[in-house]
Amino acid sequence: MKHQLLTLIFSVVIFSSCAVKAQQAESSKELFSYENHIVNGDTLNYRMLLPKDFDESKTYPLVLFLHGAGERGNDNKRQLAHGSKLFLNETIRDSLPAIVIFPQSPRNDYWSKLEADRSTKPITFKYKYNEAPTTAMALVMDLMDEMVAKPYVKTDQVYSMGLSMGGMGTFEIIYRKSEMFAAAIPICGGGDPASVTAYAKTVPLWILHGAKDDVVDPKLSLNMASAIISAGGFPKLTLYDFANHNSWDPAFAEPELLNWLFSNTKLK
Repeated sequence: MKHQLLTLIFSVVIFSSCAVKAQQAESSKELFSYENHIVNGDTLNYRMLLPKDFDESKTYPLVLFLHGAGERGNDNKRQLAHGSKLFLNETIRDSLPAIVIFPQSPRNDYWSKLEADRSTKPITFKYKYNEAPTTAMALVMDLMDEMVAKPYVKTDQVYSMGLSMGGMGTFEIIYRKSEMFAAAIPICGGGDPASVTAYAKTVPLWILHGAKDDVVDPKLSLNMASAIISAGGFPKLTLYDFANHNSWDPAFAEPELLNWLFSNTKLK
């Protein structure tokens, strides 16, 4: 009986501790302000994290983070599910102060202009960069133009990151706005290999993917890396032999991930 009571008490303590940590994680996300960007009646919801002791008289790097398909919606919350903790880490906030933007794509839209055949596994994608961007992507590009024009943004340190659908969005936005970005990190994404000549020599990339990914074929990342090399670029490539589609978990655990990103500066 005593053993059962101790087990029960221990379980309650563990549960309470987990609940407190979950509450703290949710409350820390409130450091991201609730924002929206409206163009011609179309609305892009986004969350923004400012550096500690933000001072408009100073300048800061700007990071765009594009979420995956599962985080689409209009609650302006779901997009923080993956990646936000990376930027809320106190050590990161102290050592790498930056403005971080997490936009949210509506449920019926997509970052990248493409056709997806979901009858195959992995999904088959046909990219259409020659067409106008999706509404969500057009709104993101307009927002980024607006942000880069702010006097407190370091225009030589503007970065893009994204996972899955957001990894594809990252490949596409650095094609459409190659002059803007100093570096990019697409995770478990893919893109049009023919597009890389726009940025292969000017935008460093760290491409990450899980070799066991049965949702987005890892060959899509390999094809992009190969095309960049052929175009004269030198991408950093990490393929996790143990990871399926959620390769963002080991990617976010990379100790040098953000240090590498912020080490890159756009040449004027």
